[in-house]
Amino acid sequence: MDYVSALVPPVVMAGFFIALVVTIVKSQGGANKAKEDAAVDAVIARAEAARQTGSAQ
Repeated sequence: MDYVSALVPPVVMAGFFIALVVTIVKSQGGANKAKEDAAVDAVIARAEAARQTGSAQ
């Protein structure tokens, strides 16, 4: 029975990892993609504007 207790943790962790990967893949794209892209574009634009105003002084 020691082999069972030795194999259970890796199997459970592998199951959680597979579920995580499936969740990440399913959440890519879809209805939220445009909203996520817009948020990233806004952050990049804000960072570039701050950098340009900082270098102009």
